[in-house]
Amino acid sequence: MSVTDASDPSARSAFADRELFVVNGYAVLVIGLAAVWLLCCVSYVAFDPRDPSLVRAWIALSPVIISVLLVIGVLKGFVVLQPNESLVCLLFGSYAGTEHRPGFWWVNPFNSKNKVSRRLETLESGPLKVNDAVGNPIDIGAVIVWRVEDAAKALLEVASYASYVKSQSETALRRMVSVHPYDSVETEEADRQGERPASAAISSVSLRDGGDAVIEALLRELRARMEPIGVSVLEARISHLAYSSEIASAMLRKQAASAVVAARRMIVRGAVSIVEDALNELDRKKLADALDPERKAAMISNLLVVLVGDREVSPVINTGTLYS
Repeated sequence: MSVTDASDPSARSAFADRELFVVNGYAVLVIGLAAVWLLCCVSYVAFDPRDPSLVRAWIALSPVIISVLLVIGVLKGFVVLQPNESLVCLLFGSYAGTEHRPGFWWVNPFNSKNKVSRRLETLESGPLKVNDAVGNPIDIGAVIVWRVEDAAKALLEVASYASYVKSQSETALRRMVSVHPYDSVETEEADRQGERPASAAISSVSLRDGGDAVIEALLRELRARMEPIGVSVLEARISHLAYSSEIASAMLRKQAASAVVAARRMIVRGAVSIVEDALNELDRKKLADALDPERKAAMISNLLVVLVGDREVSPVINTGTLYS
């Protein structure tokens, strides 16, 4: 059972990607070099070796100090973004904006800059040991393909979005397994024996035979958990599915026995159908009139033995009568 906090992250989130004020980095570089050159010229003109006074020295030195501070500010504001990369900026603890466009940019040097990759990531979750819907321990693993869609949410809603994705993927996988049986035969047997949990919402789709239906259920669970932090789940596939080692041999014998029983049932149904056709053919040709009920029963028994038996039949020729 899970308890959800009333302050749901998707409802209280104030963070969403918004445009960040940026300036073309090459333009700022040219302007900065021009400003530094101009300040150096001013310092050179203001410097007069014939006037050794302190005031004149400060007048000549001030442009140099300003140019050094300008160089530091310009260089600190430069940032290079690669394709599928976002820049999230904070200004004195407040969210300033996000830039997605690749290139060479200049931002406010007082901003704290955080780069977030929006490239596809692959997570291999498991194998995990989980109880399925009817309580059998199974080992299951999944491969999940995800990417960051909203960089601000991914960076500011959780301490580490990569760790969040990993833990929530395992939780979603466990949740999905808890409502699906490993095999539909297990559910039918649990219903017959009255061992099915009364409070459990067991799906009719099994993990082994569910295919796309199981994948869709896993995707829905993952996307619901990842949406509050701005992560998009593109694909999820079951990579490993088996009974746990402690019950694997018993379950394999059980499955083999179920297969044998199913095959026997099919053989019996086919044998009964063949015997019925044989009797109908005898009746149609009026050959069954010479057979009394006891001989007819013996013929049916012999036909069933021949058709149902799993070994070659050795015929026995009866030279007498049925009653002797």
